[in-house]
Amino acid sequence: MKHPLFHVAGLTFAASAAMAQTPELTIYTYDSFVTEWGPGPAIEAAFEEVCGCDLVFSGHGDGAALLSRLRLEGNRTEADIVLGLDTNLTYAAAETGLFAPHGLSPDLDLPVSWDDPDFLPYDWGYFAFVGNEGGPAPSSFEELAQSDASIVIQDPRSSTPGLGLALWVQQVYGDEAAGLWADLADNVVTVTPGWSEAYGLFLEGEADLVLSYTTSPAYHLIAEEDASKIALRFDEGHYMQVEVAGIVASTDQPDLARQFMEFMVSDAFQSVIPTTNWMFPAVMPEGGLPEGFGTDIDPETALLLPADAAAALRESAIDAWRTGLSQ
Repeated sequence: MKHPLFHVAGLTFAASAAMAQTPELTIYTYDSFVTEWGPGPAIEAAFEEVCGCDLVFSGHGDGAALLSRLRLEGNRTEADIVLGLDTNLTYAAAETGLFAPHGLSPDLDLPVSWDDPDFLPYDWGYFAFVGNEGGPAPSSFEELAQSDASIVIQDPRSSTPGLGLALWVQQVYGDEAAGLWADLADNVVTVTPGWSEAYGLFLEGEADLVLSYTTSPAYHLIAEEDASKIALRFDEGHYMQVEVAGIVASTDQPDLARQFMEFMVSDAFQSVIPTTNWMFPAVMPEGGLPEGFGTDIDPETALLLPADAAAALRESAIDAWRTGLSQ
């Protein structure tokens, strides 16, 4: 008979060999994407059925934090794909030289045209303040600033919603943005690093309103049968977010990464997005949107800066935010 130690060693070698034959694809994304209620688990299972691989989602804060982490790691990063940047960050991301062209040209269902060679959209939506039915419901930033409504917002240096809000205010108010932020300072309960923390505080009753999305009430209606949450329509219009993924140029799995990007715009991926990420899919699923998404507001004015313009305005928008809230 074999010695037990040799037997264990043999099993270990066999397991290692089996693992070596299974390619691994690592995707950096934001924390809420990988939660049990987020799209990550369903997408991981669906892709692994067709890829013959091990798909690993790695959560790292919010969208803006992803780019900071990738910059820090550079070509040493373990990421093969970064999923969770948006158009406010894609110009800066492309400037790093850390991303490779995706080489795809799918038919997208977006309210804007798309021709970015490095980044491919997977969903989109509009930022909005979300509150409770019967609670404070200002219809503009100025009305919000003049009210007693308490709000939770996200840090624009680490969060894509936070940056979206800063650019929203900057695009509407220009040189007067810092003044608007100063007027809002008394309303702000706290500034969180990311969306998850902010929304959690709102649900715990720590604030009347939270910066989120026009589609957020659809989650409560569809998943919880709770119609008490509302998205507020602002007279100034609403800033749009298009979320994207990109292939990391240093990946050692380029074919597998491209396969995932193709999968990302397929029905198997896109049909998961509405009721897990609670955003509009970049490609309309075969079954359409679930009942309940029609309750979200349709902004009369849609605001979106081109990627290069957003990059040029980013620092001034953050400076206005920081200066105004510190007064």
